[in-house]
Order: sequence, then C-alpha cells, then structure tokens
Amino acid sequence: MRLVTFSDDKGTRVGVHDPASGSVVDLSAGTRLPQDMNAFIALGKNGLSRARRSVRSGEGRIPFDSVKLHAPIPRPAKNILCVGKNYHDHAQEFHASGVDASGKETIPEVPVIFTKWPNSVIGPGEPIPSANDYTNTTDYEGELAVVIGDGGRHISKKDALSHVYGYTIVNDVSARTLQNRHRQWFLGKSLDGYCPMGPCIVTADEVKDVTQLQLVTKVNGELRQSAFVTQLIFDIPTLIETISRVMTLEPGDLIATGTCAGVGIGFTPPKYLQPGDKVAITIEPIGTLENPVA
Repeated sequence: MRLVTFSDDKGTRVGVHDPASGSVVDLSAGTRLPQDMNAFIALGKNGLSRARRSVRSGEGRIPFDSVKLHAPIPRPAKNILCVGKNYHDHAQEFHASGVDASGKETIPEVPVIFTKWPNSVIGPGEPIPSANDYTNTTDYEGELAVVIGDGGRHISKKDALSHVYGYTIVNDVSARTLQNRHRQWFLGKSLDGYCPMGPCIVTADEVKDVTQLQLVTKVNGELRQSAFVTQLIFDIPTLIETISRVMTLEPGDLIATGTCAGVGIGFTPPKYLQPGDKVAITIEPIGTLENPVA
C-alpha cells in the first residue's frame, strides 16, 4: 500500500493512495483508525489489515487531485537518523570536495550516523527555504529512507528486514558551509525546511528486493544522481543492527540510508541550489518527491 498524509477542507488525516483509480482512501471514514501517521504505524500489522479492508470496501474514496499531500510523517517523534558517506562514489566525491570535516578516511570503516531535527521536515511540493542558509551553500541529497515498524534493541542483521514497516524518500538538504564549519553535521543538516519527505510510505510487502530499487535525482530536469540501493557500503540490515545495538528503535523511526554521487558540492565549481530551481527525486515504486527552491 501507498500510505499518505493528506488534507482537505475536513482536516489532515491518513489515507491510502490508489493510483489505479486516481483516488485516496480516507482511513478515518467509517473506522476508528488514527488520523496521525505515527499513531497508525504504531498499530503495526493490525492497522495495515484494517486499512486493506477499507481499501477493498471502497468507502471514503476521495479524488487524488482534490487533496494536498504532506510529508507522510509530518512531525517525526524523534530526530531522523541519517547515514553519511554510504555510497563509495559519493564518499569519494565528498572527501575530495574539502567540505568533509568528519575525518581523514575516504571510505568509512563503520557507519557514520548523524541526525536531522524534526522541524526540518516538509512535504512534497513545498518550497525548500534556501534563505534559511545564510552561507548560500544549499545542496541536495536524494535518499531512500527506511520506516521502522516493530521496534526493538539488539536487532540482528538476519532479522532486520522484518522490523521494516516501509520505505519513503527524503531529500537530505544540506548547508555545506555550516556542515563543514561546525564539524559535527547536525546544524548544517537541520535547518527548518531542509528535509523534504514523501510522497508516500510504500509498505515493505510491496518491495520484493529493496537492493534493486533505483534512486534518480534531477535538478531542473538535468540528471544529477543515479544509483541502485545494492551499491550501499553498509546495507539496510547492517544499519539497523548497528543503530539498535546502542538505542531502542521504535515504530515510526526513520533511517535515511545515504546518498550517491552527483550532489552539487561534487561539481567544479559547486552547483548549489538557487531560488527557482526544482529538485525531483524518484525511487519506484515510491514515486517522485519534487520540491521547488525558494
């Protein structure tokens, strides 16, 4: 299923996007399902089963073009967990850029984990507020994000994928000068509006082999990034095992798995985002996350 957070004149709630019929099924119509995605994810398999029954019943269908999409998790309960330098080609371009202040190694020996502040999240179509970056070095990073379902600690690699609820897309927008100046990347990654997310969460059962998903990023229609998830240095099970060794993962937690080569800082001179630009990140079957730059 394609789970979305949407709004119309009746408010904001959770639904299922059905592309075949061009509609959104309002999961609150005739049910007691939560209207908040965090609460819905917490219901686990029971919530998904009830949602599937709602889709089959056809009750609560709304034309897709009559609603506004928001980030599928508009307000994460905690910081978004992110992975730095997790594609070989990006690790090399980032190291060569001079922006990387995290260490001397080009390819990390263990996953590099940082976080983004929940206030950074915006939805599909919402403008990236580049004026918030007073250094004028705003860059894009297309990424596949994992949504945790069943939580836990000390999750092994062999069991890790059973804890995945679904997948979405994030744009790890970054203020490169701030990222370098403050050494630890948190400030340069957490500006308000610097984490576009969406357009939906595709549930894990819809993805047969996550390693075969392809990430494509275009800026103003120009191809900038293209890679398959199989090219990750540290795969998704490794990331889940690594993180859960030291903290308890909970339903709705997000892990952005890293970006590939082709970010703006990798060009000479750098191709930073400018007002009027449009960034489109596509990962099928999730769809395309597109945002203008303001």
